[in-house]
Amino acid sequence: MTVKDKINYLLQEQNMSKREFARKLLAADPKLLSTGKPPSESTIYGYLNGGREIKIELIPYIADVLNIKEQELFEFDIEYATNYNYQLSKEVREIVSLLQYVPSSKIKELKDKLLKYKILDSEQL
Repeated sequence: MTVKDKINYLLQEQNMSKREFARKLLAADPKLLSTGKPPSESTIYGYLNGGREIKIELIPYIADVLNIKEQELFEFDIEYATNYNYQLSKEVREIVSLLQYVPSSKIKELKDKLLKYKILDSEQL
């Protein structure tokens, strides 16, 4: 997954349109190193559609608009999202990040519980 894909995914997850994202990004008044000026709205759409490469100097502004840490744009753990849990994918990622704190004895319990949900789901099909 590319950074562009991650941004578009997060826009969908946050129910933010590309237009709203572009306007919020421009409101943050980012400056491109090459021109010293903000990118145009059409340039931002180009970033989101893959027609232009996202400039590194925009990353802090993009992260701010999306209300995430900059490094999250480069973490591609959203494969935990499925069509079923797409709207809950943020929570799923948070759960995955918290698993490191679960005692090993509880991991087995959690796994067994999740397997039961999987079986119930397959029986309903």
